[in-house]
Amino acid sequence: MSVCRQAVLSLGFIMILMTQTAWCQVSPGPGKLRVAASQFPVSADIDSNAIWIQHHMAEARSQSCDVVHFPECALSGYAGVDHQSLDNFNWEKLKSKTKDIIHLADSLDIWVILGSTHPLSPGNKPHNCLYVIDPDGKVVDRYDKRFCTTGDLKYYTAGNHFVEFEINEIKCGLLICYDVRFPELYRAYQKEGVRVLFQSFYNARQKPGSIHPVIMPLTAQARAATNSFYMSLTNSSAQHSWPCHFITPDGLIAGKLDADMPGLLVSDIDISARFYDASAPFRPGAMQGVLSSGEAVKDPKSVDRTSY
Repeated sequence: MSVCRQAVLSLGFIMILMTQTAWCQVSPGPGKLRVAASQFPVSADIDSNAIWIQHHMAEARSQSCDVVHFPECALSGYAGVDHQSLDNFNWEKLKSKTKDIIHLADSLDIWVILGSTHPLSPGNKPHNCLYVIDPDGKVVDRYDKRFCTTGDLKYYTAGNHFVEFEINEIKCGLLICYDVRFPELYRAYQKEGVRVLFQSFYNARQKPGSIHPVIMPLTAQARAATNSFYMSLTNSSAQHSWPCHFITPDGLIAGKLDADMPGLLVSDIDISARFYDASAPFRPGAMQGVLSSGEAVKDPKSVDRTSY
């Protein structure tokens, strides 16, 4: 389908939804959450990206989702891949489309986690970011990618803070792509009582034989299982990518989309649900530096590690 035809269909779908009466409250209530994870072919074309985002926002709301989660740099496109340089980047258009998305979030009464690029003062590189937009159409916080790759650092300034927020009384946190390599970030969120992690990726346009489509979801599964998190993973669906995943606190994949195709993955969270958690008895101690599951004994045969 052409971009123009997609634009007409997407905007038409949004207009139909917008002309309906005010949204009724369909939230499942405290402790429960319906999540929509979006994948589409993120590109340098801000207009095209915005159309996909708005379409998936409306589709998510039509499926009674509380929050819709987008990939890394979903609106702006990713510097170093989609944009070879940010020297002539159209910041005014990015700001205008961001406002449109904020207004739509208000109209649809839905939370939005929007991947984009956040400009800084002249002379400083922008942040690779996730905006947290609430159902009242307000940007309530912004996560900036903390661990930028060496390639990223040619275009972006690394972030220096965590972001925590609550939806339906469930504490949520945010991470971006390369952050997955650093277990310390997940432990810090675990200490703060975060139960759901939204992590946005741009692992598309991979070269044949790339290991990223294999190791990224696997690494996230390990992070979920060792910290007892629900995890929503989004990614661009541009060719040679890996798809959106939803991971439960036991580290299992509860759902995923097809690779290299646009789509929306809808998943339900119930904090009262119980999952296998082998680390639970000793995790709190380990996070406090107790790196053993029992007390040390005073025994010379234990101390002498060369004996047998």
